[in-house]
Amino acid sequence: CSAARNHGTMGIQEKIKEIEAEMARTQKNKATNYHLGRLKGKIALLRSQLISESKTGGKAGEGFDVAKSGDARVAMIGFPSVGKSTLLSTLTNTKSEAAAYAFTTLTCIPGVIPYNNAKIQLLDLPGIIEGASKGKGRGKQVIAVARTSDLILMVVEAHKAELQAKLLTKELEDVGIRINTEKPDISFTIKKTGGIKFNSTCELTHCDEKMCREILGLSKIHNAEILFRKDHTVDQFIDVIEGNRKYMRCLYCINKVDTITVGEMDRLARLKDTVVISAHWKLNLDFLLEKMWTYLDVVRLFTKPRGKRPDFSDPVVMPRGTTIMGVCNHIHRDFAKRFKSANVWGTSAKHVPQSVSIKHELQDEDVIQLMTKTGK
Repeated sequence: CSAARNHGTMGIQEKIKEIEAEMARTQKNKATNYHLGRLKGKIALLRSQLISESKTGGKAGEGFDVAKSGDARVAMIGFPSVGKSTLLSTLTNTKSEAAAYAFTTLTCIPGVIPYNNAKIQLLDLPGIIEGASKGKGRGKQVIAVARTSDLILMVVEAHKAELQAKLLTKELEDVGIRINTEKPDISFTIKKTGGIKFNSTCELTHCDEKMCREILGLSKIHNAEILFRKDHTVDQFIDVIEGNRKYMRCLYCINKVDTITVGEMDRLARLKDTVVISAHWKLNLDFLLEKMWTYLDVVRLFTKPRGKRPDFSDPVVMPRGTTIMGVCNHIHRDFAKRFKSANVWGTSAKHVPQSVSIKHELQDEDVIQLMTKTGK
């Protein structure tokens, strides 16, 4: 059974390679747009099969069972020997074996960073190799843990930073992870009858109605409503159809900058979503933590019991945009049903204190006092 599954997986990978080779041979112009779009659709369907097989095809006991702890989770991914273990040990005082040879870390090692009165769980994942998304090394398990994180910290070596970042980004994209990109603003609803109904609120230059119908035909979808609110590409439309993409923030951490020139370090430091560090010499680690906090995009909320002072040492850490409803659900799933009103002190309040409804959006370092219908 396992041999048959592996043979099937290899067959899918061979088909993907053949289609990618055909795409490389095809000249890109208006006349070939629909042909290329059709080929992209075929690749997306094949990759979805690979993802579904990887979810059901693993042996019992495979993967990394890491309990989620702290207020946010950051997963470090990178090729072997880029300095992930050294960085974990430096930031968290967690011992992770570090050495100057590949595959020192063979399992997932968690550590906790206390920062801004919050606890950030940092995961040191084993080094992944090129082809990880296709099952090489322990790549699939590593990427599966990365999907459960709030932020990806992509650790690369300074002297080949851009090449490593490009290869790792492709590995993540091949398993449906989209980094530092917004979810496409496309409304897509499958219907039982009525055919394909297509609309857009803007001019489309990348993917028109004909192209969408071609791609839907490949997926055997014949009844659906589609609405483009922005000028998205064919790839983005395919992502919406598949519906299993994960959109994540990623911070590129360029390590070992002590091995390159000052001019090259300055150039790399100016790249988007990038921080340059030296884990060995503990250079620029404060700025790395500051950037990680910014990219996690969370707010700290302090609860105030009636008649008592708020506890500023133990905040409730929630995603930015959280409402009173979100805090109630975080405390207990039944708490929202008993909600009566809330008082808020802080930047989200128009006056101090402000009595607010359950839909009130909170901001960083707000103090909240919740009242229930029972008065408890």
